[in-house]
Amino acid sequence: MATQLKANSKYSEAEWTARQELAACYRIFAMFGWDELVFNHITVKVPDEEGAFLINPFGMHFGEITASSLIKIDIDGNKLDADNPWHVNKAGFVQHSLFHRTLPDAHAIIHTHTTATVAVCSLEGGLQPVNFYACNFMGQLAYHDFEGVTVREEEGVRLVEHLGDKRILMLRNHGPVVMGKSLPDAFIKYWALQRACEHQIATMQMGKPIPVSNDVIAVHQRDLYMATPPGGSGRVEFDAMVRKVDQIDKSWRD
Repeated sequence: MATQLKANSKYSEAEWTARQELAACYRIFAMFGWDELVFNHITVKVPDEEGAFLINPFGMHFGEITASSLIKIDIDGNKLDADNPWHVNKAGFVQHSLFHRTLPDAHAIIHTHTTATVAVCSLEGGLQPVNFYACNFMGQLAYHDFEGVTVREEEGVRLVEHLGDKRILMLRNHGPVVMGKSLPDAFIKYWALQRACEHQIATMQMGKPIPVSNDVIAVHQRDLYMATPPGGSGRVEFDAMVRKVDQIDKSWRD
């Protein structure tokens, strides 16, 4: 994704690039309707500042977010941007900080409440191998029972335990937490998961789904992950969506 550093910017080039990419991601989610008033979060690590993260300002809609409006915080959710007038929803950062703290490869984390993903998280059996996209995720999802609003630190031990070596945690009756080695990686995982859930819901409304066998799933995943996408996982798709967002409004770049 092409970015441009502001003249006399107070941000490093690495941080400004991360800010623009995250702002673009929020706008993409707004474009798709994957927002929920002013709630939910997408967070990324600041590449050149250990223990620093970027998060959306609490009270700002995804469709309003710009690169400079994002708030830089520490691992405990405390603001590092003293001159940013917006507040941080520290309670909403509890689960994000937990995974950022314990998982070095979790560069980006997405948690939003789309109708399709919450519906499947609320379904006994969760995501089923009944469509192309769902087969991507078989054996790669972890589940965690609903314990109420995720704001209590003591729940963190169970969240990490249930996640195990997976990087997508389906919070039952709540919604998914999707982690990626980069923001485009997390984005394409979330997009495919969203599509898998949409197809499952549509299929179940029509009749009894046709399950895909474990043997076919194994072949599908083997062939899928043999591909080496240019720019890394999700980069081509993410950049295409950025261009779409630019056709609507380029203010996210500021």
